[in-house]
Amino acid sequence: MNFHPPLLALLVTVLAIAVILFSKFSKAIQDIPNDRSLHSNPVPRTGGIALVLGVFAGWGLMAVSIPWWLWLPLFMLFLVSLLDDMRSLPVKQRLLAHLTGAALLVAGSGVIDQHGWLVAVAVLILAAWMIDLYNFMDGSDGLAGGMALFGFGFYGIAALMAQDEMLAMLNFTIAAAALGFLLFNFHPAKIFMGDAGSIPLGFLAAALGTWGWLRGDWALWFPLLVFSPFIVDSTATLFKRTLRGAKITEAHCEHYYQRAVLMGWGHRNVALVEYGLMLGVGTSALWTLQHDIAWQVCLGWGGIYVLLLLLLDARWKKFKRETT
Repeated sequence: MNFHPPLLALLVTVLAIAVILFSKFSKAIQDIPNDRSLHSNPVPRTGGIALVLGVFAGWGLMAVSIPWWLWLPLFMLFLVSLLDDMRSLPVKQRLLAHLTGAALLVAGSGVIDQHGWLVAVAVLILAAWMIDLYNFMDGSDGLAGGMALFGFGFYGIAALMAQDEMLAMLNFTIAAAALGFLLFNFHPAKIFMGDAGSIPLGFLAAALGTWGWLRGDWALWFPLLVFSPFIVDSTATLFKRTLRGAKITEAHCEHYYQRAVLMGWGHRNVALVEYGLMLGVGTSALWTLQHDIAWQVCLGWGGIYVLLLLLLDARWKKFKRETT
């Protein structure tokens, strides 16, 4: 197996971030702290540029034809998100771009031909949600990069188990680029990925998860379980805010990982706990691929998530009482 693409992705990402940090460009696009921030000092949010460059560099070494419905929406989302990092685009424009990316994925990948329109609409909604939720979860040092490292790493292992070396290397390349980014993003973070990194990663999680499913490498539940630490946090938070009548497009700090940081866990501990969770769900997902007990495993993790969310909700209420 040729591991040159992941190694090149790692090297390009590290070198690109080093160049960014030691150049004036590091001050061109910065994350300025506000009342919703979990950091106190301005931090460059250009790491996503280096991460995506690393992915494209690694993929460029692969002697495969990457389908247009993967690279075209990926490149489009990267450019729109970079522009958003620079100029703060309106929410409607960003959502239109995200829906367009998801629609291109569904239209080109063959979901409609293989599974019909009803399933295609469901995949489109899930893909658009994955694009957005990955951005929502990029708010604590080491979190989004860690999810990319574990998530695409498990995709790659599962593809190898299915003897799909091409898809495995595509995923390992993304995981390697994420590792290069994490070297600078783990607490205390020297750089953030910004929307130019988080939005493409969310799209890739949906696109490669869908592609592996269509190629018969795994069932549809597999990518959902692998990325469930992000899916559960974002979905539960959105559901609670919707019930309360809050404006869902408004920025906030109500995600469970954000509250854990605010309660004193700190960026490092939150990241390490999340890594343990990612490792647990990913390992169990790989094991379940070889056993016919998918619904039992998914149900078991569902119960674990409910208990974790209830525990964090109770801790948060106690924290608020003690601080007011």
